[in-house]
Amino acid sequence: MQPFMKSFTQQEPIPQAGIEAAIEVMRSGRLHRYNLLPGELGPVGLLEQTYADWQGSTYCLALASGGQAMSIALRALGVGPGDTVLTNAFTLAPVPGAIAAVGAKPLLVEITEDLVLDFADLERKIAANRPAALMLSNMRGHLCDMDRLARICREADLPLIEDCAHTMGARWKGERSGSFGAFGCFSTQTYKHLNSGEGGLLTSDDPELMARAIILSGSYMLFDRHGAAPQREAFSDIRLDTPNMSARMDALRAAILLPQLEAIEDAIARWNTRHDALASGLGQLPGVALPRRPAAESYVGSSVQFRLPGANVQTMRAIVAAAAELGVELKWFGNEDPVGFTSAHRSWRYAGRQDLPRTDEVLSTLLDIRVPLTFDLDDCAHIVAVIGHVLQREVIAA
Repeated sequence: MQPFMKSFTQQEPIPQAGIEAAIEVMRSGRLHRYNLLPGELGPVGLLEQTYADWQGSTYCLALASGGQAMSIALRALGVGPGDTVLTNAFTLAPVPGAIAAVGAKPLLVEITEDLVLDFADLERKIAANRPAALMLSNMRGHLCDMDRLARICREADLPLIEDCAHTMGARWKGERSGSFGAFGCFSTQTYKHLNSGEGGLLTSDDPELMARAIILSGSYMLFDRHGAAPQREAFSDIRLDTPNMSARMDALRAAILLPQLEAIEDAIARWNTRHDALASGLGQLPGVALPRRPAAESYVGSSVQFRLPGANVQTMRAIVAAAAELGVELKWFGNEDPVGFTSAHRSWRYAGRQDLPRTDEVLSTLLDIRVPLTFDLDDCAHIVAVIGHVLQREVIAA
């Protein structure tokens, strides 16, 4: 079997327009978002304005990271020490980390074989714990039934925050991910759908919540220099009652992001072409199970997940190692120890030990492949061939 030679972490270059805009910012020396000429909106304000229009949100706040977006959303809702916040058991460490950062306790909700919230477990934990909020993690780009979730949250008077780090551009029945709750939280970290190295975006339609978030982000009294902010009267008392947390995005990152945002619909189409090629090929391999996608979901396929039901720990380890030898990087969420960006609830000790048998069963055989746009369709076919070869070899060996 010919090894696969491309990197699973190599991104496309920043567009030339972004490079030129970044150079212009550096030449000006005005990297701070509030260092503006009279009447100037600046790159960060323009990004907020443009992203709000694209997302279909009333307000948008640009931040230093997606994790900051989540923490500020929680703080803006008044979540703090002693509170319980529900979130998916299948997510990445920044999500429970954002909850812990405000002093609250993450309480993890079981997932299904399709990698989304288990509604029965969600309703049990809402009834038993009186949580302050639900931080929904659309982990690896999978949307649960957003109509049902919104109804559950509404009936329980439970604020919903959507972590859309993996669903920027995804839709449920035509409505963009991030539009179903109090806040939508987005990431522009390098491996997400827009790339500024680090960065985040927070959206909302609630003027009071967004005014509080803007002050929390570190606006001082310069909130009128934002591109998609509430009217000045929304800040009347909030500006004096809300602490400054200094989590602003800078002009350099915003300049890099704006041209990428202009091209994001094309990028989504290209991701989905690659995702679908991989998923189609993997789905034909013996023993492979793919998560089901509901018809109401329009996804952004920047990664692919598949399970190997019935495989034991030794087989899973052998498959990951054998694929790596042939150049294919598989992430396994069943590992006892966190590896790279991949971790599971057992390694989040600050969250306390939690009993999640269904999630543990799903994660024990779950594999994940990143799909960078630097891959083409021949690369996708090569990856499937490598995985098929490895599965045949390891299953026979087992």
